Amino acid sequence: MKAYLGVDAGGTKTKAMITDEAGRVLAIAKAGPGNHQIRVDMARSNIHSAVHEALRSAALQVKDIAVAWFGLAGADREADYRILRPIVAELGFAQSEIVCDTMIALRAGTTRPYGVVSICGTGTNCAGVNPHGEVYQCGGFGYAYGDFGGGSELAVEAFRSVIRAWEGRTAPTLLTDLVLAKLQYDSVAQLFHHSLDTQLRIPPDLAPLVFTAASGGDAIARQILKKQGEELGISAKAVIQKLEMQHEVFDLVLAGSVLTKGASSFLHPYIAEQVAGVAPGCQLRILDVDPVVGAVFLAMEKDGISLTDAIYANIAQVSHV
Repeated sequence: MKAYLGVDAGGTKTKAMITDEAGRVLAIAKAGPGNHQIRVDMARSNIHSAVHEALRSAALQVKDIAVAWFGLAGADREADYRILRPIVAELGFAQSEIVCDTMIALRAGTTRPYGVVSICGTGTNCAGVNPHGEVYQCGGFGYAYGDFGGGSELAVEAFRSVIRAWEGRTAPTLLTDLVLAKLQYDSVAQLFHHSLDTQLRIPPDLAPLVFTAASGGDAIARQILKKQGEELGISAKAVIQKLEMQHEVFDLVLAGSVLTKGASSFLHPYIAEQVAGVAPGCQLRILDVDPVVGAVFLAMEKDGISLTDAIYANIAQVSHV
């Protein structure tokens, strides 16, 4: 039986999975952050560690892997690939591929080899591949480069909403008590002055408070999430149009903690509304398996394997998020 390796390396962890050609999982291994944009030597060490541990666990050698597929955070531009290719080449696989981690999340979330993925976790990103294999990425580089939202920016929105309400620029918001309790301040005045004095870095774990306030009926929190959903939908629409997929039937895979763990009713309808006008055959699908699965799927398809229901089922048994 042939063996296939998939790797998902992100900003918090690296995961490697090996399966046979029937999709039976032979090994799963984990290591620390694998994003080279944080630190190249750290990324190299953790990617290599996860791969070698998976090989040891499966009692396999590098030569036993038919195809190795790497979904790497930060693999966005040629400048990134010039750094990443040597890291992967050092492992010695006969056949390997590198893609941005968005693409393995897409493949993990759909049974088709094409579609669109919208990621909203710490930041946001959107990408797609059409039936002809053409790929397009929209976003992923932060607010100054056109993005809006993600956990980090939603946290900022929560913080500034408290300040704006305190100053009288907006109506009162449930976010005030939630943020004060989370950051352990007695009043907004204390929060305001101490934050300025200490140059507080707004913690990203304020983001879930926006969903909490929205669930309590808070209009300001709901407006923040409405904008987030619309912006994600606009990005997906741009990808669909760039790839000329308006008349295709495909999945828009929703990935990242904000989209998969938050209260979906505050985001998903606005995403759907944006894409429905240009692609009526687009269906939203929440990613419910680990993205590393997509790397394995792509490795198998690279080797000419057509994925069957049995293969999907074998991997899904042990790979739910």
